[in-house]
Amino acid sequence: MARAYLVGSGIASLSAAAFLIREGGFAGPDIVILEEQDRKGGSLDAAGSPETGYTMRGGRMFEVHFDCTYDLLGSIPSLDDPSKSVTEDTFAFHEDFAWDDHARLVDAAGKVVDAHSMGFSERDRLELVKCVGTPEKLLDGKRITDCFSEGFFRTNFWWMWCTTFAFEPWHSAIEFRRYLNRFVHLFETFDTMSGIYRTRFNQYDSIVRPLLKWLTEQGVTVQLGTRVTDLRLARGDALTVEALTWTRDATAEEVELAPGDLVMVTNGSMTADSTLGSSDTAPVLDTSRSSGAWQLWETLAAKRPGRLGNPSVFDSSIVDSTWASFTVTTKDPTFFELMEKFSGSEAGKGGLITFKDSNWLLTIVLNHQPHFREQPEDTFVWWGYGLFPDKEGDFVRKPMRECTGREILDEVLHHLRFEQSPQILENSIVIPALMPYITSQFLVRSAGDRPDVVPEGSTNLAFIGQYAEVPDDVVFTVEYSVRTAWTAVAGLLGLDRRPPSVYKGGHDPKVLVEALQTMHRR
Repeated sequence: MARAYLVGSGIASLSAAAFLIREGGFAGPDIVILEEQDRKGGSLDAAGSPETGYTMRGGRMFEVHFDCTYDLLGSIPSLDDPSKSVTEDTFAFHEDFAWDDHARLVDAAGKVVDAHSMGFSERDRLELVKCVGTPEKLLDGKRITDCFSEGFFRTNFWWMWCTTFAFEPWHSAIEFRRYLNRFVHLFETFDTMSGIYRTRFNQYDSIVRPLLKWLTEQGVTVQLGTRVTDLRLARGDALTVEALTWTRDATAEEVELAPGDLVMVTNGSMTADSTLGSSDTAPVLDTSRSSGAWQLWETLAAKRPGRLGNPSVFDSSIVDSTWASFTVTTKDPTFFELMEKFSGSEAGKGGLITFKDSNWLLTIVLNHQPHFREQPEDTFVWWGYGLFPDKEGDFVRKPMRECTGREILDEVLHHLRFEQSPQILENSIVIPALMPYITSQFLVRSAGDRPDVVPEGSTNLAFIGQYAEVPDDVVFTVEYSVRTAWTAVAGLLGLDRRPPSVYKGGHDPKVLVEALQTMHRR
């Protein structure tokens, strides 16, 4: 029987393993997932305890047209109720706890801004329509700032859009255009965020754990502490992997591939070299570029110049792709009570809250509790991030990336002006995370910088994850990783059943009319 080797244990590899079984007829024991770290799940991580503090580097948002994700998770039983699928559980949770944001933006005075108006000038509208309609090939190498005037970046739309999706002005105009086209159907409700879906718990508990359980029951092997350093390619024009080289327990091994064996590589990593701080210590930025995910891609790209992408576009501009997040754990309900009153929404229904005038461009969110499956009833967890960690705070006069968890929380509380701030500070555990590549997939690029999922001439090699190319779809989403996995399995095995087409709301006249009306709201 043919075997499949999947490099990385993030959602792309886990999805690929499931598709190999479900769509490709592979037996679980013939699938091996090779993971460099000592934990599974890649960027969809979450860990901790009430005593030490919980931590998650980020949280992913979903929407109704994540068709590949819902198709996959529709066949994976929920951990809480195995009679329901993970997809059914996610939809049921949305029915009960849909976001209805009443405090999407907060100004410098700590007052909620009416974000129903996008704040566009006529010039902003024209530039937005032009960007949406510009062919992608004409945006090669361009930044968002190349397509919009300065005033655009002071609109309600920009503050909401950039903090929902983590765009920064210097990011790729190609990616920005894709997002505008992909999510045009969300324009009408963008201020309330009611079109956004969330999982019942954090994504590790709600997606990774049930998927891992199902894969393990099928006999799939996840081999931790295994760093894949090279793929030996056959000579000639065809792209055929003959062997894998990996290091495990300080020992290098080479594994020969048999005819029919497959290799799928998660090339690059947006959470590579992440570091954590604590309430009393700041995280230290890691610029060592030591991640195996990036080094393997560099090695492979050098073997076939021009065919396997250009990793240096994404991994060599840390200053442009770094931001910081933080997770707050407390047994004191005071902050949640105050925020529910301030925002006008109960925890879990309020969506994102952005302090639009903050130097760090801070955004916070109160998740539905519990946010971790084993989280006790007397414990509360919330999360936030800042897009400009190199800037000095408005109240804590230090760059965010140099701040301890307590200093970051102090900055947030100053923006909110709560009288109980000293009590909240005293009773909170705050764990900051610094991520040098978190928005590297948004960096300015050109066609070909990301390799095709199944490169031309490939017989047994595919690339999956955020740095493989899927036309029209948008990176920094779970959907993108799942789509690359399904595309890889279908392409390498020559299957008739392929991923559904990327949703294009711009082709629906009703969606377009609603979007245009939203752009003119005052």
